[in-house]
Formats: sequence, C-alpha cells, structure tokens
Amino acid sequence: MMKPWQRLGVLAAGLLAAGALRLPVEARWSEEMRAAGLLRQGLQVETKAKIGQTFYAVALGGLRTLVATFFNLRTIGCYESLDWGKMDEIYQTMVTLAPRTGEYWIAGAHSQAMNAASYYRNDTFLEMSPLDREANWRAAVLRGREFAEQGTLNVPDDWKLQAFLGLLLTDRHKYRVFGDPDATFEAAARAYRAGADAPDALPFMRRFEMYSLARVESRRGEALELARKLYADPASRNPLLQKVCFALEVWANPTVVDPLALAVEVFGSEQRAYRELSQYWLHGGAGLPMNGVAIALAGLEAKLDVPAAESVLQQSVSRGRDGQDLEE
Repeated sequence: MMKPWQRLGVLAAGLLAAGALRLPVEARWSEEMRAAGLLRQGLQVETKAKIGQTFYAVALGGLRTLVATFFNLRTIGCYESLDWGKMDEIYQTMVTLAPRTGEYWIAGAHSQAMNAASYYRNDTFLEMSPLDREANWRAAVLRGREFAEQGTLNVPDDWKLQAFLGLLLTDRHKYRVFGDPDATFEAAARAYRAGADAPDALPFMRRFEMYSLARVESRRGEALELARKLYADPASRNPLLQKVCFALEVWANPTVVDPLALAVEVFGSEQRAYRELSQYWLHGGAGLPMNGVAIALAGLEAKLDVPAAESVLQQSVSRGRDGQDLEE
C-alpha cells in the first residue's frame, strides 16, 4: 500500500505530465486566438521595462487598459515641455498595452503629424536651421502617417481612425510629403472606404472616398459611379458633391454634355450655378477635376451680364488660384 507522500508524488508527476502534453496544444490555440483578435498579444520585454513593477499586476490582473490610461496622463508633461520624442514613446507604450483603443492611435498620430510637425516648422523660439526645420517637419508628418496606419491594422473597424488617416493623406499642406500623389489619394480612398463600412460611420466617409478617387485621373470612372449613387440621395447633395459631380459628368462625356446647361440643371438656377462654380474655380487647386467649369462660367457671365472687371475668370488670371482645400 502506498504511503500518503508517495500518492502525492504520483499525483504531482501525473499533473506535470498532463501539463506537458497540454502545453503545445494550448500554445497553438493561443496563437490562433491572437491571430483572430480574440486574445491580446503578450507584453514585449521593452514594454515590461517601461511599466516597471506594475508589470505583474498588468499581466496577471488584466489591467492593461487602466495602466494605459495612467500613461496617457504623462503626455500632458510632454506637451508642456515640447518633448515630441518622449511623447511618441509614451503613445507607443499605450497602444502596446491597449492596441484596440482607437483613440490612442489617433492621439499618437495627431501628436506627431500635427503638433510636432507644426512646432518644427513654425515655433519662433526653436533654434534650428531652415533645413533642419524642414527635415524634422517631414519626419514628424511621416511618423504620424506610420502610426495611424499601424492603428488601422490593429483596429480596422474604427471609422474615426480611418477618417483621421484619410484626412492626413489628403491634407493639402502635407500630402506631397508622402511621395506619388496618385498613390497617396488612392490610399486615402481605401481608408475612407474601410471606415464607411463600420455600422456607426458618418455619411461623409463615402463622399470623401469619392473626392479622393476623383483626384486620381485613372480612377475617375469609379469616382463618377460613386458620385452618381451619392447624388441620387437628395440628403447627400451638398455644394461640393454637386461641383465634383458636374466636373466628372463633363469629364466622362466632353463632346455630349453642354456645361452651361448641366450647370443650371445641377445647381437649380443660373445665379446659384455662377456663385458655386466661381468659388470652386477660384479655390480649385486641390486636385479635384475642373472639367467644363471654365466653359460654364464663361457662358454664365454672358447670360448674367457680368462686367469684365468682375469676371471670375479674369480674377483667376490676375491673381492665380490659391489651391484652398474645399472639403467639408
């Protein structure tokens, strides 16, 4: 008959053996659950070092999101001291702790692409050569894009995060930093499209997807198809949508469409057509299509007896169009 301590030894050996058999199976299940987004990734060594003695409470107690909130408070000091490198480091730790919190990804990207970039370019107290200012500005903008794109991979269903990425890519002050404009606007369209599929997304996401596609000449056929769908809903017919629809229709049928007649049809009257297309023409340097706009304006000026001194077309020649972004 086995003694009590012998039975305990056998039981312990059995448990160890069972654990050894289960370990590879559970490891495989854990990896599959992480890949499916059902289980968070384990904390990396760098993150463990950054959060210090609270690591074990975080790892064992499931307090990652709470600790990330406390780290968020530390960004206030970075903002006050203008320490953008430390700010980026803190946000990287926060999203490692709470990778599914879209607001942290947005805030981290904004702190670089907007706040840090503006500081490097505009702060009058910063002692830095113009070349260094420009280099740091570009680096901050690119870091902001990188951070936002990392966020969309972790939280693809967060439409606000997708909207931030799209707005950054189409920012008229920044999009040329990203290289090929067509590729940049196509990336923006993908971001808006992905965000628009979220149940709680706002309607402007589809419009902004269309505007991004319309800026890429090879994608204007898709832009026109989407514009027609949006235009079919009277609630979507804001002035910019009407202007882009007008230009795309002329682009698609240049020998068939009468720009003057189409302008009156789209805007409802000669007066409104002239007012809206004048504004579009004077601020039309953001890459949106301008097909038929000059012809329509010339015809409207003749019909409305606009004096030559007040001609919008003449104004644009004398002072140039400023390229102001027209998006809502």
